[in-house]
Amino acid sequence: MNILLTPARIGPVEIKNRIVMPPMTTRTADDDGFVTDDSIAYYMARVRGGTGLITVEMASPEKVGRHRRREVGIYDDRFLPGLKRLVAEIHRGGAKASIQLGHAGGHTRVDICGETPIAPSAIPHPVYETTFETIVPEKMTKERIARTIAAHVAAAQRAKKAGFDCVEIHAAHGYLISQFHAPFENHRTDEFGGSLLNRARFGLFVLRAVKEKAPGIAVIYRLSVEDYFPGGMPFSEGRQVALWAAKAGADALHITAGHYRSLPSAQIVLPPMSFPDATFLDFAAEVKKDVSVPVIAVGRLGNPATARAAVENGKADFIALGRALIADPQWVEKVGRDEPVRRCLACNTCINEMRGGARIGCVVNGAAGRETAFAGAQPPHNERIAVIGAGPAGLTYASLVADGNKVTVYEKGKQAGGAFRYAGKAPLFQDVEANEGSFERYIVHLVTACEMHGVKFRYATDVAARPALLEPFDRIVIATGAEYRHRRLGHLANWMLDHGLARAPGMGRLFSSPKLRNWFYYEARVETGSRFTALARPGQKVSVIGDAIKAGKSKDAISSAFEAALLPQSISLLEQSPIPG
Repeated sequence: MNILLTPARIGPVEIKNRIVMPPMTTRTADDDGFVTDDSIAYYMARVRGGTGLITVEMASPEKVGRHRRREVGIYDDRFLPGLKRLVAEIHRGGAKASIQLGHAGGHTRVDICGETPIAPSAIPHPVYETTFETIVPEKMTKERIARTIAAHVAAAQRAKKAGFDCVEIHAAHGYLISQFHAPFENHRTDEFGGSLLNRARFGLFVLRAVKEKAPGIAVIYRLSVEDYFPGGMPFSEGRQVALWAAKAGADALHITAGHYRSLPSAQIVLPPMSFPDATFLDFAAEVKKDVSVPVIAVGRLGNPATARAAVENGKADFIALGRALIADPQWVEKVGRDEPVRRCLACNTCINEMRGGARIGCVVNGAAGRETAFAGAQPPHNERIAVIGAGPAGLTYASLVADGNKVTVYEKGKQAGGAFRYAGKAPLFQDVEANEGSFERYIVHLVTACEMHGVKFRYATDVAARPALLEPFDRIVIATGAEYRHRRLGHLANWMLDHGLARAPGMGRLFSSPKLRNWFYYEARVETGSRFTALARPGQKVSVIGDAIKAGKSKDAISSAFEAALLPQSISLLEQSPIPG
């Protein structure tokens, strides 16, 4: 038995397995913060995939603590009907439900929360929410501190009324409780500032008050134990705060790291692809040595083998998967079948686009954040399907329609991946430092998953030269990607990437420039699909997907594969009618 799939407890709550979905803002709530059908569909996709504990995204206990637009609300009773509906659906699907009580403190703005932000001290805070602005919050008085503690209690009681099994107190990543922890942000000279015990006091007061006044609901304490910047909280202090939280009554500790002021970048809050797997696991393991409550580990744990070893070796009791469950909502279900999961690239597109105002999305999962659009999915059935091209769009399409169809993928090259393999050789992918290994394992896992479901691969096969190969098929899917307008220029660019010159001093800056990247993705390349549509015989259905439609970025290409595979009956420019006989 895989230990990840065994039940375990957090306080009074038994969870069917060791996988936790941590809180990640989705922007699926409406403008006022009410739960929507899209909110429910998003979480239910992860419930149906087998996740044991679903943590609903950060919800502020006070209006002044709202940190993003379209953030789920819990600071007023008027949000209860929607929250009750969400919890009922999660329970009906067999999972347990938690919600994070997260107060932004100084990390918000008047135009977001409608009030003057509050914080331990009145120091400047850089706030990015679709636009960048530096604000100076109002220093909290002792009376204001007491009101905020009471607001956390009221929110926890509201969560209990809604039916949540757990609440998670957010003491991480530069939000209010974390701001009290960091000397850089806490200049107070009273009992809430100065010594570590004083700086930890506010969060521990919140924890004790919630435990006392909302009995029966499990309380998880999510804590950044290392802030990664001068003036932040170092691990030596973070570990001690974790021990105090356990003694103060936390039913579980969720151990993370990072802060919005982290150096060299705030990206470490969600470690991107250049960081190692299990980035924060050793922090969790050190804390676990000295506490008797369960420890939840988080941070680049999407490799099932890594996650399993973390629990088997006693480094953690639960594994939190955020981006991994955005990329593959069926992660748990697939692990139970010993099937490869769709690997997260750790490109942070999901978070970076959300911070820019977009709804949650994913490069490798075209349905993420759009689950309602795919609710009536009707993939092809009992068809013979030829996919031309084994890049990310072609592989994605093949993986989605493999069950119930006979699928063959034809690839002109000697291996799968296409131009996507070059993305890992560039200095940047999206907005993070690129790493070849991230793309390699994504491709390998996707090919393996296809093969396990009966997809056949024909490499070094040019169907343009041998169109008769396509005659037996009912459906032709063209995923041939894009090519450079000037072939020699394309060869030169690929040669530079292959030999690491794109990352050389000077050249790295050039290859990272927005203008060159725009040229690389769009202007220098043209679609190839029109060249292959003529290969179809009368009566065959033809779909053109990915860059074969129009040269662009990977997210759009893979999204088009999801649409063509799961919504083939919809009216779409991706699909043409059968060629008449």
